[in-house]
Amino acid sequence: MDVNQRIEDFLSAGPWAVVGASTDREKYGNKVLRAYLQRGLEVYAVNPRADQVEGVESYADVAALPDGVQGLSIVTPPKITEQVVEAAATKGIRKLWMQPGAESGKAVERAEALGLSVISGGPCALVKLGFQEH
Repeated sequence: MDVNQRIEDFLSAGPWAVVGASTDREKYGNKVLRAYLQRGLEVYAVNPRADQVEGVESYADVAALPDGVQGLSIVTPPKITEQVVEAAATKGIRKLWMQPGAESGKAVERAEALGLSVISGGPCALVKLGFQEH
């Protein structure tokens, strides 16, 4: 499956969560969350230091997310991304989109070894979701 097919598959069924969702509107973790919201998609935030981000309930970590989340957009430092991969597999979340700068070779290899669908080294969710800065 090429990267465009993986993206199509990733976006075909939600809900989603943004791991690394930030309360700072200048940060990519905030912009990616807003991109989902602009499209009217069901999305959760994962930020251990916030109760909500952009009016969306925020969870401390992947394990705390409601059951049924289908995909994670990951906007974290690579070392954290490696931990997110393990947490996603444990939670049963099969689709990961590592945003540019969040991926590491180790995280991608581990996700693939766990049988997860991974998007990495490709386009940013902001482009594919058509994010508009307001």
